[in-house]
Amino acid sequence: MQPTRWLLQRRSVWKGPHIVPLAIVRPKPGEEAKPIRTQARAATILPSFVGLKFHVHNGKDYDEIDITEEMVGYKLGEFSPTRKPFIWTRK
Repeated sequence: MQPTRWLLQRRSVWKGPHIVPLAIVRPKPGEEAKPIRTQARAATILPSFVGLKFHVHNGKDYDEIDITEEMVGYKLGEFSPTRKPFIWTRK
């Protein structure tokens, strides 16, 4: 899915990234990590998030997102769309 960077207004550089304190627990080797459930859509994805799974709230339910290296610097909300595309023939 391609993120839509133009929807969110940019934060000025001198303020730094918007970092939200999330309860991130790294799994032990051989264990699978539980997804981190959050409603902080404006949180910036940091390099330490790579490889983790997040459940991001889109207003109705939680979308699962796997964080990759290409996502660093984007916001969590950019990968969880809040609107469905309108399709006339949808029943």
